[in-house]
Amino acid sequence: MDWRFAIKDTLAENRIFLSRVVAAFVLILLMSVGLVTRLAYLQVVGHEHYATLSKDNRIKISPLPPTRGIIYDRQGRMLAENVPTYSLELIPEQIDNLDDTLAKLQQLLNVPDEKIEQFHKLRKRNKAFNSTPLLQNLSDEDVARFAVVRPYFPGVDVYARLVRHYPYGELTSHVIGYVGRINEQELKNLPVNDYRGTDHIGKTGIEKTYESQLLGTAGYEEIETNAQARAVNTVATVEPIAGSNIYLTLDIELQKIAHEALAEYDGAAVAIDIKTGGVLVFVSKPGYDPNPFVTGISAKDYKALQDSESQPLYNRALRGLYPPGSTVKPFYGLAGLEYGVTDFGHRSFCPGYYRLPGVEHKYRDWKKWGHGAVDMNEAITQSCDVYFYDLAMALGIDRMTDFMHQFGFGEKSGIDLVGEVDGLMPSKAWKRRQRKQAWFPGETVITGIGQGYMQVTPLQLARATATLAHYGKVVNPHLVHQIITPDYAKAPELDPASQIPLKKQHVDNIIHAMTNVVHGARGTAGRLAKAIDYQIAGKTGTAQVFTVKQDEKYSEDAIAFKMRDHALFIAFAPVHDPKIAVAVVAEHGGHGGSVAAPIAGEIIDAYLKPKNTDAHENRIPQ
Repeated sequence: MDWRFAIKDTLAENRIFLSRVVAAFVLILLMSVGLVTRLAYLQVVGHEHYATLSKDNRIKISPLPPTRGIIYDRQGRMLAENVPTYSLELIPEQIDNLDDTLAKLQQLLNVPDEKIEQFHKLRKRNKAFNSTPLLQNLSDEDVARFAVVRPYFPGVDVYARLVRHYPYGELTSHVIGYVGRINEQELKNLPVNDYRGTDHIGKTGIEKTYESQLLGTAGYEEIETNAQARAVNTVATVEPIAGSNIYLTLDIELQKIAHEALAEYDGAAVAIDIKTGGVLVFVSKPGYDPNPFVTGISAKDYKALQDSESQPLYNRALRGLYPPGSTVKPFYGLAGLEYGVTDFGHRSFCPGYYRLPGVEHKYRDWKKWGHGAVDMNEAITQSCDVYFYDLAMALGIDRMTDFMHQFGFGEKSGIDLVGEVDGLMPSKAWKRRQRKQAWFPGETVITGIGQGYMQVTPLQLARATATLAHYGKVVNPHLVHQIITPDYAKAPELDPASQIPLKKQHVDNIIHAMTNVVHGARGTAGRLAKAIDYQIAGKTGTAQVFTVKQDEKYSEDAIAFKMRDHALFIAFAPVHDPKIAVAVVAEHGGHGGSVAAPIAGEIIDAYLKPKNTDAHENRIPQ
């Protein structure tokens, strides 16, 4: 049939059209409902969330690091301060080609390769929008050179920062310590909010022990930014709270005297205020300059410190272990009196050597021909070894150990520094536990003169001496006197002082003998008495570095310097009103009386006879 004559089905076409209109209407209706619902959700339910996101796109939070607290000595002299400096810093997210920028900066400012490597390490730990330092302590010339080309380095700028500085350098390196950059391990354990904007932390010394007090509390700024993330306005500021200032018991002038008195000798000197336990001197020689550690010491310089034969990084006052030599004789003498195994007037004959019953081996006295018949006073004054060999056997090693523990030998003092060691006061149980061996009588003999397994730190020697001068009232050494904040000042909490049960007469006798060491006609430190008008009680010591064979003679001139004996001296003064206790170790100094005693004498004399100086406005708060 010709299509031109076909009849249209108008009704069917109308139904199809209508169904399409209805479907379109339903679809439009559903989409409208969905749109209205979404708008309602965004405006009502999700308003707070999306408003916050919007604000975050517009507002940047910039941390404000607190100013680190200052550390002073007892006279108010600054030992650790914050000095202004210029720092070249980069914001990675604002730099299109970071490697190219670093290469141009390296050429412009002669940036060492290790600084570039250090920058990349810091950048990985920081957010891309945070400023990361490339160079610190910029010179005025470097600042001027960069200022000329600054427009060509978007995302790079020079900032004024405060950097930690130690004005006394090596002199305080082992007591104040230093701050350094936070490493990855520390970053994992640190509270994020406390260290916002801060990339340094106390690494050693007082800086580490009192990190939380010195740090302060971080603040922040809310900064409005434009579409290019550039700051256009500061919306709000929460000011940081500076760290607490700390006053030490240390006297930096006395510290300097002790350091210079050690002269060519490595070693340590510790002085303690007997009444308070405050540490007046804490010298470990040699030291090192802590300032390069603040901004990042070079690998070459750090390796030089590590490889140095003199070990400048080693804190001898806190961690150095030495045989105490004859400095322990007064304590063993006191033990003999307290345990009743001898009395002060008992005489013992010294032929120049000591033998155990049935044994041929001779334990020699330092005086080849001996001291003859001596009592305890003479044995301490002249440092007779044979007397104390005999006394040690009468006491026995376990009683010796128990008594010496009361004075802090073989135990940490609890000073407010990290890294203190125990030392060693041996016993039968210790040897069975550590060496799987029995204790031999000969080991008791040599322990009686401070040799063998026994090891002490200079700090332990100073503490024991102060405790003896205090008639058994245990002295707790500490370095911090007061912590000062804007709101209050407080002293650190100390362990209560305990009392060793001692008879006054026994202590009087020992102090009398120690006074004769300095002021007696045959005292081993007699040269000290010539230049003072007060009395010092002391004891010399000579600690062997190696053992001399039975048939050999020790000759100081015939051996290498590093094999010579250590020189030790302990003392307190004035005898009748003790104020200061001192312990000195001069490594390879040879003789305690001729080397270590004069060093202690200079410290004591400087403390008891201070020079006339103007009062310092920042002296230790009372």
